[in-house]
Amino acid sequence: MAVLALGISFRRAPIDLLERLAFADDDLVKAYRRVQDVGDVEEAVVLSTCNRVEIYGAVPSYHAGFLTLKRLLAETRGVAESDIADGLYAHWERDAVEHLFSVAGGLDSMVLGETQIQSQVREALRIAEGEGAAGSRMQALFHAASRAGRRIRQETALGAAPDAFVERAAALAEDVLGDLSGRSVVVIGAGTMASLAVKHLRRRGVGSIRILNRSQPHARSLAGRYEAEPGDLEALPDAVSGADLLVSATGATGVVVSAELVRAARTQDASPVVLLDLAVPRDVEPDAGGLPGVTLFDVRALRDRGSAEEDEAIARAREIVAEEVRRFVVRRRGDELSPVSRAIRRRGDAVLESELARHASRLADLTPDEIAAVEALARGIVAKLLHDPIVALKERSEPGSGGAHAALLAELLDLDPSLLEE
Repeated sequence: MAVLALGISFRRAPIDLLERLAFADDDLVKAYRRVQDVGDVEEAVVLSTCNRVEIYGAVPSYHAGFLTLKRLLAETRGVAESDIADGLYAHWERDAVEHLFSVAGGLDSMVLGETQIQSQVREALRIAEGEGAAGSRMQALFHAASRAGRRIRQETALGAAPDAFVERAAALAEDVLGDLSGRSVVVIGAGTMASLAVKHLRRRGVGSIRILNRSQPHARSLAGRYEAEPGDLEALPDAVSGADLLVSATGATGVVVSAELVRAARTQDASPVVLLDLAVPRDVEPDAGGLPGVTLFDVRALRDRGSAEEDEAIARAREIVAEEVRRFVVRRRGDELSPVSRAIRRRGDAVLESELARHASRLADLTPDEIAAVEALARGIVAKLLHDPIVALKERSEPGSGGAHAALLAELLDLDPSLLEE
């Protein structure tokens, strides 16, 4: 069985399609039941976030696996296969491993380096295991992906990228509005990105901050840490009318700040306002940015303004991914080919014992120490002769091809094929 990753993400699909494809917990239960009913997928893990929906499967072949996973995605989410055809991508074997490791490290996120994805990768595996859909192959793959993600956060500055992202957003707002000291701010949301936004804006000396959120306890908790005023979303029209800067960072699946709301809240002589949409999917309707006196920066605009330091962190993170991919592939090759290696060594030991027995009479006059030295010499020669072919076999075999190599070796070395399955 080989690894196939099939999915659709923010890079090639509109937000509304990603929302239709997203899996809730009950949907995952149904999907995993379907996985167990089909014959072309031995194991599977579904990774569903606001940025992507991906299925990782252990499949017998690319073509059969692709068709099965595509059908599984479409049918379990109630969408036509034609609706996802343009945005769909697939990664096979080593490319699938590299893709998942990049995802776990935050390299494929809309907000580069975002930390939530690593816990989402772990949770995806946990749910699949609970439903009996993830076995040793997917467990090894996802554990290795988590390791890659941890290394990226520990060894590069990419783990601090969300902080840098918000700081960049605040700097852009300052470019438009001038000094932010004393400016009136509205923050929508009370999660990680909203908290970072409040922290950075306080450092820049803004004036009043109103934090609006669907959950009042969360709004009050964040407001209490930064001397801000909490409120609910019903206060949004009034808050927008008096704001110089609005930051939206919710987890909502639909528009939170419509163009009509912004238009209605602003008078004809209103001062300029900056809207920072830090949410994925977006919170602010794009048309709001076209209104007089309104400047809108969304996640895509902010990503295009990365720094040289960030570029260095990305380059190092990609090196870590490459290192971890090689490590995973070598380990997997060793696991796949270990029966072959054992069979070859057993064959070498059998030939050695046979030759020693055949020449026993010629060794009869030697002392026990001399016989032991001859046997040690012979075993060393056999081990050296077998070592290089075994190493070459591991280095040249791609994951999933061990069966073909095992069959060829069984034929060339006259090995018992049943021994290769031990």
